[in-house]
Amino acid sequence: QVQLVESGGGLVQAGGSLRLSCAASGSIFSINAMGWYRQAPGKQRELVAAITSGGSTNYADSVKGRFTISRDNAKNTVYLEMNSLKPEDTAVYYCNADVTYALGLARGDFWGQGTQVTVSS
Repeated sequence: QVQLVESGGGLVQAGGSLRLSCAASGSIFSINAMGWYRQAPGKQRELVAAITSGGSTNYADSVKGRFTISRDNAKNTVYLEMNSLKPEDTAVYYCNADVTYALGLARGDFWGQGTQVTVSS
């Protein structure tokens, strides 16, 4: 089917930057929307940013102006550039993709395994 593999998480001081990557592989026919979600301890998973196949983006209010989502369709990869990080950005970040696969006969919602982002004050 389809696999999503994230990379780029880690520990950073407040005000610092990180760049997350998520590469999709498998029997991909096309990738529709891609996005990043995050889940902090004791909280629900929330949308951070999303991008359509055409490049339209939307962001959570809490990250507007600090985070930038982008994608490389040739590499089936989505990125999240995170600047001016705050301790409240600490969470596990998950990649999500709406994928058409199996020669275009199936469509599904896939998730990565998650990558930890920790911002120290």
